Amino acid sequence: MRFALSPEQRDFADSLRKMSDAAGTPGIIRDWGEGDHHGGRGLIRQLAGAGALGLAIDEAHDGMGAETIDSVVAFTEFGRAAVPGPLVETAAAIPALLQALPDSKLAGRWLGSFAEGAALGTVALSPDQPAVDADTAEVILLVDGDRLYTAHRTASIRSVDRARRLFPVSPDELVAEGDSVREAAAAAFDAGALATAAVLLGAGQALLDTSVAYVKQRHQFGKPIGQYQAIKHHLANALIGLEMAQPLLFNAALTSTSRDISAAKIACAEAAYRTARIALQVHGAIGYTAEYDLSLWLTKVTALQSAWGTTDFHRSRVAAALRDPDAA
Repeated sequence: MRFALSPEQRDFADSLRKMSDAAGTPGIIRDWGEGDHHGGRGLIRQLAGAGALGLAIDEAHDGMGAETIDSVVAFTEFGRAAVPGPLVETAAAIPALLQALPDSKLAGRWLGSFAEGAALGTVALSPDQPAVDADTAEVILLVDGDRLYTAHRTASIRSVDRARRLFPVSPDELVAEGDSVREAAAAAFDAGALATAAVLLGAGQALLDTSVAYVKQRHQFGKPIGQYQAIKHHLANALIGLEMAQPLLFNAALTSTSRDISAAKIACAEAAYRTARIALQVHGAIGYTAEYDLSLWLTKVTALQSAWGTTDFHRSRVAAALRDPDAA
């Protein structure tokens, strides 16, 4: 099996990267954290125009109906640029949830708008789970066991990532119930975990690129600090971690099994967090400051480590699958 992107997929990633760079995501991220969504929604519409938000949505709902690996490519670029907003929920989890339900009216109502970037959605897969960016979502969904509701938000919860706003939600209208809801929620969880793994990998790659550029221009004792062996070793370790995580992510996109998705989430979360720690170390005190752009990626990686399943949860799921391969 060859884990390499096609030329078309690489070109797609490059186009999303250029789009995000041109928009100036650091300013957009800071505005989003302050509750100003104008710039972020504009960027999201541009990304949707390139097809990035409709990849997991079937053609019957005006989406692209693309392969899962294509969504992974897009989410990696979302993470590299730290694009704010409930993109995992809008472009991965909710499409998986609604398309797994038979005759879902919500799918026809919302998925086409998601693909166009005209609307955003968010979801809580249990009553005690907060919904991300519920203040900017046009639709909020809540799963409670075997029941699916539309929902409304309450007061926000403080997050380590100011641009990742969390809200408890309460149910409104019951829209579906039964075992199909449980199965659809499981599919939504896997889709969300895989997308989050891709975001983490992209954020880790951005942190490494930023750190490499910094150590080339930061001088100490008359030469760039990147020439010191200790710095080189740290950055090499970060690179190895990210490159070892990528094949697990691609494999999970191809197999779509819960075991492989959990393995990818573990690897990408650990690689991104290790890179974040190294990035902070090589930048020194400036890396701690909120005014320096590095902090936007540091807080995103920290917040996403436990999103869509903690490392302990995913390790347990991989262990259970190894004990009982038929259940994987």
